[in-house]
Amino acid sequence: MNVKKFTAATSREALRKVRDALGPDAVILSNRPVDGVVEILALDNDDVASLAAPAPDSAMAQPQPRLDLNAFEPEAPAFVNRRAAAPATPEQIYASRRAPQPEPEFAAAFAGRRPAPEAYEAEHSYANRRAPQPEPAFDMAAMTAMMSAAIAQAKESAVQEMSGMMGELRAMRGMMESQLAELSWGGTQAREPQKAVVLREMLAAGFSASLSRYLIDKMPANKDAAEAMRWIKTVLARNLTTMADEDTLLDKGGVFALVGPTGVGKTTTTAKLAARCVMRHGPEKLALITTDAYRIGGHEQLRIYGKILGVMVHSVKDEADLRIALKELKNKHTVLIDTIGMSQRDQMVTEQVAMLTGAGADVKRLLCLNATSTNETLAEVVRAYQGSGLHGCIMTKMDEAASIGNVLDVIIRQKLNLHYISNGQRVPEDLHLADRALLVDRAFRSRRDAANAFEDADLPLMMAGTGNVHKDESLREVRFV
Repeated sequence: MNVKKFTAATSREALRKVRDALGPDAVILSNRPVDGVVEILALDNDDVASLAAPAPDSAMAQPQPRLDLNAFEPEAPAFVNRRAAAPATPEQIYASRRAPQPEPEFAAAFAGRRPAPEAYEAEHSYANRRAPQPEPAFDMAAMTAMMSAAIAQAKESAVQEMSGMMGELRAMRGMMESQLAELSWGGTQAREPQKAVVLREMLAAGFSASLSRYLIDKMPANKDAAEAMRWIKTVLARNLTTMADEDTLLDKGGVFALVGPTGVGKTTTTAKLAARCVMRHGPEKLALITTDAYRIGGHEQLRIYGKILGVMVHSVKDEADLRIALKELKNKHTVLIDTIGMSQRDQMVTEQVAMLTGAGADVKRLLCLNATSTNETLAEVVRAYQGSGLHGCIMTKMDEAASIGNVLDVIIRQKLNLHYISNGQRVPEDLHLADRALLVDRAFRSRRDAANAFEDADLPLMMAGTGNVHKDESLREVRFV
């Protein structure tokens, strides 16, 4: 068996060396990384049979001893009459050939090692030389398993190498797109300086760089800074979807569940909505349900609000309890469900969405968005609570937010319907219908600290990550007219 080792920087190069040296039918015995290189042990296809051990009873396992008689053949006597120092006669030569005698010093060793004539004849007979010898045993199952393991390892190595190569290509593509976007914005900034003014205003208001770049690229040319800002505000207001009046929600009624992360203000907002329903239809037309059985005293806060409003509060623990409660309250005009708050990264969010969806009634989910959260956090919250679709959203903690462009950005990109704005703790005074123009104006009236201001030199770097902005699916439905 002639096993050869091949090393190279990559698996592909090592396999090429194996193919060049042993041919395409070579058998790969192992493939592993060693000290930063790939090491492959391979075997020629003709040597595969040598991997199997011979059978115990075969001739190969127990070879017969052989004796090289030529090694002990005595020298023929010289054809010279040594005593007479005269040439040997023909009779002497003939006699020496007919009866050769070994030298004395070889006699003892040769006598003990030369086989008997019968054994020698039996071993070297023509029949024994022609008799077929049994072929060595070959374990095909073991060889097949070894080849399968080698092929699987080679495939795994190839997949890993291809994955690494694709990762490097994606990183290179992203780097090139970032550099091109930065260069492109640098040229735009030099040609149209008013766009740089608008971009700084949008970034300071909390809007994302991608939405800002998308709107600025679509902005008509030959506009000064003031006209450009008016155009931007008009487009933003046009793409904000809001509830025109409360009749859509309060007069029609139904089952509404307020969902969102912990501390976003779901319970207080539920109490504000409950107060509006009681003022319009009376306490007998309203029912309150809480699923907050985990937080200490969580359901007690809603019970206090319910006692003040004269409305019964029902507590449920799971989907079965919710089904029973909704069946008992089907004669109510409006049912408000205050859900337990949990992180958007908690796996229980999916279970909560499934519980509300399979409750046996048309439960409309209203997502509470914290205006103080960042753009990325709000987008993550929407994706986690989206489920089969949200009925709308409510902006909370607006009085605590330094800027609201971040939440308006997410509402526009996610195509959410904004119902109410909550800007305080008072029930029910601090709950207002969303006004698109006022919200956009409020976003640009907010000013950040001087330390957070954007300079012209910072804008190209901010635009470096917007190379694929025109391929963003969330921006393709933005309306300009």
